[in-house]
Order: sequence, then C-alpha cells, then structure tokens
Amino acid sequence: MSSFTDPEPLTRAYERIVGDEDARVCKDIPDAACRHQPRNFFGYLLANLFSKLADELSSARLILPWLLGALGAPSALVGFLVPIREAGVLLPQLVVAAWVRGMPRRKPVWLLGALLSGVALGAMVLVGMVFEGTLAGFLILAALVVYSLARGLCSVAAKDVLGKTVSKERRGTLMGYAAGASGALVAVWGVLLLLVDSAQPDAWWLFLILGVAAICWLVALPFFNLIVEEEGATEGGGNALTVALTSLGILRSDPQFLRFVLGRSALLGVALAAPFLVLLIQQNDGTLAELGALVLLGGLASMISAPIWGRWADRSSRRVMQAAALLGGGLCLLIALLSAWQPDWLTAWGVLPLAFLLLSLSHSGVRLGRKAYLVDMATQDNRATYVAVSNTVVGVLMLVGGLIGWLGDALGIAWVLGLLGLLSLSAIVLLQALPEVTEPDA
Repeated sequence: MSSFTDPEPLTRAYERIVGDEDARVCKDIPDAACRHQPRNFFGYLLANLFSKLADELSSARLILPWLLGALGAPSALVGFLVPIREAGVLLPQLVVAAWVRGMPRRKPVWLLGALLSGVALGAMVLVGMVFEGTLAGFLILAALVVYSLARGLCSVAAKDVLGKTVSKERRGTLMGYAAGASGALVAVWGVLLLLVDSAQPDAWWLFLILGVAAICWLVALPFFNLIVEEEGATEGGGNALTVALTSLGILRSDPQFLRFVLGRSALLGVALAAPFLVLLIQQNDGTLAELGALVLLGGLASMISAPIWGRWADRSSRRVMQAAALLGGGLCLLIALLSAWQPDWLTAWGVLPLAFLLLSLSHSGVRLGRKAYLVDMATQDNRATYVAVSNTVVGVLMLVGGLIGWLGDALGIAWVLGLLGLLSLSAIVLLQALPEVTEPDA
C-alpha cells in the first residue's frame, strides 16, 4: 500500500475519476483535510467496496435463507432474518451515536465494527459446519444479531468520517463506484453458482461464500485505516441514553429533517418487497443454480446502476430517491396486478428474474440517494445525530413492517406487493417537499 502514501499517483488517479478541472474542490470539510482528499477518497472507496461485497455475500434476503434451508432449520426462523439484519443495524444507533459523538476521531469505531462483522460471519460458518436443524438456525440468528450490531457501529462512523474527509459533489461518485465494483464481484459469484453441479451439497458452497464475506471485512480494515481523519467537534457526547432521548427532539425542531425521515420511511416499501418477490421465484424449483441467477442479477444491478445513481446523486440526490421509488413502486404494483389477474404471465421464462433485476436497480438507487442526501444535508456538528435518529426511527418501522408477512399468509403475496408498491410511490410526494442540498459546479 505504499502507493497510498505517495500523493502524486493518487492525485492523478483521483483527477481522472472525478473528471473535472477543479478536482481538489473542497466543500464542507476541514481545510486540513483537503490535501489528503485523494488518499481519503481511495481509502474509503476500497474499504467500502469490500464491506459492500461482504454484505451482498451474506445477504439476509438470499444467502442466509438458503443456508437455513440447507441445514434443515425451521422455515419460521427464516422470517426473522431480514428484521434482525436491518433493525439490528439501525435501532441501537441512537445510543451509539452519543458515544461516537464524544470521540474527536470516529475511524476507530468503524474499525471495531468491521472486525466484529468478520468474526460474526466466521461464527456462522463454524455453526453450519458443526450443527444442523433448529439449533443451527438459532445459533446463526444469534451470530446475525452480533453482525447487525457491528454493522451499526460501521454505519454511524462511516457517514461521519465520509463527511469530514471527502468533499460534497464527490461523495455520491465515491459510493457509486464502490457499489458498482462490488456488484461486479458479486456477479462473478453468481456465475460460479450457476455452473455448480446441483448434485453437490448446497451448504458447503454457502459456507465458502460466507467465509469469503468474513475475509472481505478483514481486507477492508487496512484500507479504512489509511484515511487521514482530522479531529472534530465532541459536543453532544456524554450519557448515551440521555443524549439519545434528547436527540429525538430534532424531529420537532428541524422540519426538513422530519420530511426526510418520512420520505425515507416510505421508501421501506422497496426494501421490504424483495423477500416477497423472491418467494414468488422460490415457489418453483429453488436450486443452487437458481440462487446463483438471483445473485448474478443482483450484482449486475449494482454494477450497472450504482455509478449512474452516484453521478446523478451529486446533482440531485432527492431526484434519485424519487426515480428509484417510481421504478420500485411501479414494478411492485405491476407484479401484484399480474399475480392477481394474469398469473400465467409470471410463469413465462425470464419475467420474474427480470422483475428481481429491476427491483434491485430500484433498491440500489434508494440506498445511494438517501445516503447522499443525508450526508449533504447535515453538517459536521449534527451529522452523527441525523444518522442515528433517522436510522433508529426506520429501524422501529422495519420491525413493524416485518409483520406484513402475516398479511402475506392471510391474503397472498399479490396483496403485499401491491401495498408495498403504493407505499413506495407515496415517497415521491413526500420527497418533493425537500429542498435540494447539492451544489453542482457551474
């Protein structure tokens, strides 16, 4: 990594990537951080690439459900995967942010979270190799709780470090390239699974995938450690629970932030729709090759769309969220209507996989757009609080949204997708009230 300490090659590569004359423009970051921006850009880019790859290879929407099924765990446990994965990341952040807020540098928090994430994924592999059935299912859920909490540490620290070390109008591009590159690597794994002989035991391939995911977290550690983070404000640190409860008041005192949280909450419709679409696909033959096809399509979605979403987010992250909501919400409504009135159309070759691809494109836009908007809307003084409060509120709603699975059992998947589609489309209206927060160069 000696090239990271040599500013000249990094600067030239950085200037080519950002693609403008004023590549060293510095907005909303400390002056002392400006000269380290190329190094910080690539350090964050590579760490983010490997962490995103690890997340995709341990997906609670695809990989972990397949693993529990291969180990013979009860199907009821599968319903807990996504709520634990998402809410476990989001809910503790309001308290954690107060602790992080008292630290002049937040990089060590991310490093701790990354280490724990790798250990938790490694524990899942060991559990799967030793145990099976109900016991294996519960132990994997326990490891998933640890993984989710560790990811929460990374989430709080990463956005704050990004806001302190990389300038506005560069953050969306950075996140877009990281997501695109990780998507390409995920697609490679999808192709490998497609080529696997279905007679081979699925579990051992899933162990390999999770093992690679654990290693990715360990690889990400030294890259994130290369980031040069200046000391920041520590006001707001103190008793974590007291600060957390006080922080909720920002929902009343900051109307713009409240509108953002409402819009982001409506965008949950896109995230919650994915497992139900996968259920439609799995109603046929859930082979390892079929899982590989979905992994491949998910990787292609990130690889193709994330750089485009990222560039667009540097101009208007609000419109990125609205476009992604329109794509995801409209798709869910269409699938719901076809499922109710023309189910034979859904059995045509390629229809449901194409729908999964489009929903993945939408989800990529939602995630990148709302991250870019939040980081650009916040300042150095309130960014950690913004991230923690919005994530906590959404985490609670995610747990409530997990109950929609009961509605699926009672009324059918078509009704669930229809309701989630309407929820996603409502985000377009809610987000329209938000002001633009990006300031494109003239």
